[in-house]
Amino acid sequence: MKQQKPTLESTFHHATTAARGDASRIAIALSGGLDSSALLHLAHAYAQRHELTLCAFHIHHGLSPNADAWLAHCEHACAALGVSFEARHIQLQDANKSGTEAAARKARYAALGALCREHKVQLLLTAHHLDDQAETVLLQLLRGSGPAGLSGMDAANTAAGLLQNDQLVMARPLLQASRRQLESYVSQHNISHIHDESNDDPCYARNALRHTVMPALEQHFPGFQERFARSAQHAQSATRLLTELAEQDLAATQDGDQLDISKLRALGQDRAYNLLRHWFGTRGYSMPSTAWLAEMLTQLLEAKYDAQLLVTHPDCHVRRYRDRLHLTPKLAELEGTREDQFDDKPGTGFSWNGETALAFPAYGGVLHFEPAEEGFDPDWLRAQPLLIEFRRGGEKLKLAPNRSTRPVKYHYQALNIPAWERGRLPVVKNASRLLFAAGIGMDCHHLGAGAGRVRLRWEAV
Repeated sequence: MKQQKPTLESTFHHATTAARGDASRIAIALSGGLDSSALLHLAHAYAQRHELTLCAFHIHHGLSPNADAWLAHCEHACAALGVSFEARHIQLQDANKSGTEAAARKARYAALGALCREHKVQLLLTAHHLDDQAETVLLQLLRGSGPAGLSGMDAANTAAGLLQNDQLVMARPLLQASRRQLESYVSQHNISHIHDESNDDPCYARNALRHTVMPALEQHFPGFQERFARSAQHAQSATRLLTELAEQDLAATQDGDQLDISKLRALGQDRAYNLLRHWFGTRGYSMPSTAWLAEMLTQLLEAKYDAQLLVTHPDCHVRRYRDRLHLTPKLAELEGTREDQFDDKPGTGFSWNGETALAFPAYGGVLHFEPAEEGFDPDWLRAQPLLIEFRRGGEKLKLAPNRSTRPVKYHYQALNIPAWERGRLPVVKNASRLLFAAGIGMDCHHLGAGAGRVRLRWEAV
């Protein structure tokens, strides 16, 4: 006996209940199109049945001449149902760099996350359905994605980076429903909706698939959407296993914020790639390609122990220092590092007049003057003409009377401060000697004990 297919209402009910938890305020993303209009009516009935507060949020991109009419349509549809409605106008950033489609998606989700935060909404529903899932899986396959990409969309997940809201769950309660079911539901309930003309433009990859490839697949492989969805579920399972393995390998390989190269070298190539992708993800950096990972890993593993290797990633720098792998942010060049600063009067002269802190933007930080039992005499320090600059080479520092005077470079090495960090650590001098080196400490020659003494501390900002 053939099993009866669940109704759209039951599909929506089970998926929303599974994602809702104890959330009492829910919202939907409402574009006004067929899919989200069906979602509005389903969510309205669900909210009434469970006595929940329902909001509908519309994002006005301003890309279409019909955008104002779409907003008005959504507002009218919500008013007819008694659903709270709010729209947000957005402007696209970096559209030339990432493309209009990607820029619109990024801005839309950030605005939705902000609206949910303002309205204290814990659960956001979107109208993604089974055909959208099939398109997503196929697009990822065409891009050469691995298991994570082929996993498609989750039924529910948190996406703090995308939504810029770490308290929000985003659910897709129609993910098991087909576009045909939604069309039938809208027709049956006489639900009005708008048509976004951009969905007809084959210049967008998803539209090209939707209007050319998908109809051909449906003709020759009826029901392919369900099979794509099953494949996505298998990929999701594989991704979870890979994540568990990566977490174990990261715990065994990590040394503070760095990775131990010797332990990374002991892993097989596939496990090393899996670990590195996971590590990039935990640090919030974009996922590197397999070709980039292969080249990076070869350079890092084959370099000598004392090599100071640098590999550039679009989001950060990958560095090796003393058999440790570092991910460091890309930092803007500081004005104080320019070669034209190194003339007959290098650095920046200043006086201390009792301030608790002095900002030096050209050197990337703030110099603090803090009370201490051992430090400089404040009256003596006020009388000194002081100079801040980046290290020029040859500077020496004596940290304590019973310790030798050593080059600043020696102190950096002893403290295991990598070379790229040293270049952004300034020193402070008076007319006769080095008084302080950021990251190391103060020279002992003018230190004394007693109440009211002052110590220097550098804070990078």
